[in-house]
Amino acid sequence: MGEDQQTTWDPHRTIERGPAAAETMVVEPPARPSIGQRLTTTLDIIRSNPTGRIALKATIALVGALVVLLGAALIPLPGPGWLIVIGGMAIWAIEFHWARRLLAFTRRKVQAWTRWVTRQRLSVRLLIGAAGLIFVGFVVWLSLKYSLGIDVIAKLLAYLATN
Repeated sequence: MGEDQQTTWDPHRTIERGPAAAETMVVEPPARPSIGQRLTTTLDIIRSNPTGRIALKATIALVGALVVLLGAALIPLPGPGWLIVIGGMAIWAIEFHWARRLLAFTRRKVQAWTRWVTRQRLSVRLLIGAAGLIFVGFVVWLSLKYSLGIDVIAKLLAYLATN
């Protein structure tokens, strides 16, 4: 086979070199790009077209806003409200520089808080954890009382008074 001919990759094919084919080389498949590289390439292709750029920016803005609003609605409830808000900011960061900066700032502050807490004594960490549980319990109580009309503390006190 000549050096100038185009061939497709075949895992079972070997290339023989030299007049007596003294050496044999196995052809490796081309490296497959990672998901991140494929996503970056796809976004670059979309951004290369002015209409695609505007549509992508509008789509990212809308999806990010929906995720951030969902997270904001879940913040008072126990669960991943703040995590969902940060996820929405990460979606915005795909297209908006301000969101990228805000996400980096948030990441730095969370990492600094985590480093500070891990340096503290066990008693301080337990106190922080207890304060967090009390706060979550208070938020759950308020949520049940004002959104569903269930006053858990009044029912608990009534139950304790009758038994």
